[in-house]
Amino acid sequence: MADTPLFPDAPIPGEQSLTLDVEGRAIAVRSLAGAAPGLFWLGGFKSDMAGTKAEHLARWAAGQGRANVRFDYSGHGESGGPFEEGTISRWLEEALAVFDRATRGDQVVIGSSMGGWIALLLARALAARGENRVKGLVLVAPAPDFTEALMWERFPPPVRELIETTGRFLKPTLYGEEPYVITRGLIEDGRRHLLLGAPFAVGCPVRILQGARDEDVPWEHAVRLVSCLAEDDVVFSLVKDGDHRLSRPEDLERLTEAVADLA
Repeated sequence: MADTPLFPDAPIPGEQSLTLDVEGRAIAVRSLAGAAPGLFWLGGFKSDMAGTKAEHLARWAAGQGRANVRFDYSGHGESGGPFEEGTISRWLEEALAVFDRATRGDQVVIGSSMGGWIALLLARALAARGENRVKGLVLVAPAPDFTEALMWERFPPPVRELIETTGRFLKPTLYGEEPYVITRGLIEDGRRHLLLGAPFAVGCPVRILQGARDEDVPWEHAVRLVSCLAEDDVVFSLVKDGDHRLSRPEDLERLTEAVADLA
């Protein structure tokens, strides 16, 4: 869910903008050269790479002389394509393409909300390919399986029927004037990537930051994730007065510490 840009007019020295073609979709990327392990940012649903947390980490990486890559999924921010055509499969495909083509060496992957789900899927996909460049995951209010557990299972019957018959539902949101378009394709595709039904391993340390006052992704959802990662080194930090965004100065400090611990 969207953050408010913190430094909208202040460019980061050395950061370059590029566009990658992923199956005909123009994916906007911002890349900063530097030392490894680099940072690889994965944003949330309807968020973009100019949000507070992504911008903060890019500036921190620049100050540390560390590489950093951030991008917008198709239908988000500066990238092309209609949002309504987006699915977890499509956004994962884009994340893998950017990771392959825009990063070098070891990486710490940071995922916020939906980006936490994408991060877990990315790490699993890379491990299946025999790659071990992901040295750690930092997940902020991670929302694996959100299309099913936090949307479909919570939708009342009339909303489910609307999605099944018309293919879409306009979901009100607190993060902007326009409602989120929830499509049948998004819901059905999400079922191909569910993670929380059984234990699984990502093969690297995982750090989770979760707000206790998060109304979008309840803290109990993150605890379900922790229980599934039984084989990995997991540290779960509950911010008692934190909301979903976790973008206050003290939250950004916690995020920086978690990233620095792995980087």
